[in-house]
Amino acid sequence: MIKRLRVAPLALLISGLAISTLALANEPIYNQISLRAEASQEVAHDQMQVILYTEAQDTDPARLATAISTTLNNAVATARKQATVNVKLGNRSSYPVHDSKGQKITAWRERAELRLESTDFSTLSALTGELLSTLKMSNMQFSIATKTRTNSEDALLKDAISAFQARAKLVSDAFGSSSYKVVNLNLSSNGFSRPPVYARAAKMLSSSMADESSIAPDIEAGSSQVSIVADGVIELVLP
Repeated sequence: MIKRLRVAPLALLISGLAISTLALANEPIYNQISLRAEASQEVAHDQMQVILYTEAQDTDPARLATAISTTLNNAVATARKQATVNVKLGNRSSYPVHDSKGQKITAWRERAELRLESTDFSTLSALTGELLSTLKMSNMQFSIATKTRTNSEDALLKDAISAFQARAKLVSDAFGSSSYKVVNLNLSSNGFSRPPVYARAAKMLSSSMADESSIAPDIEAGSSQVSIVADGVIELVLP
């Protein structure tokens, strides 16, 4: 009995607190409006990516792997001489080649990629032309460099907030409110989707490098739209 007398008041207190919290949670909230505003600007692509590859076939898989590695290592050594170019190894795969009946392995085929990236377009273009003597190009694409993207976002933050405030003021005036307060505000970027692959430009560059008498085509990097979205809720103060 003594234990029951000691526990009961605590149980009643917790029960009362739960009811009070539930009542507050279910209490209706008035005069709150969701708003969304956006600030954006067009930003030029200042980063170039090129993917080169070497591919060969041989009846001896070990000899094939050695040949691929030698070609790739030589290309990497050449690329790393350029301090402004970021060099990475890409995908590498090997698979068997079967006879016409698909039963017997007649050879092995292997492919390995080299990925180059730089904000120095002229240096990367010249390097690409040099490496095309032993490698082939699969694609070339352009994007916004990380530092440029961050700077663009920072510059747009104030504009996005100002746009949200202007829209909040407009709504407040329309409802005859004397003022408003921001309940919550979320700021987010548009995600910076990667630009499309410039396969045609890659093919043109490959062809021009193969023919030394031709002039390499001008590279048009293009641009992407950078946006900051201000999404939040305001509460109107009505007279």
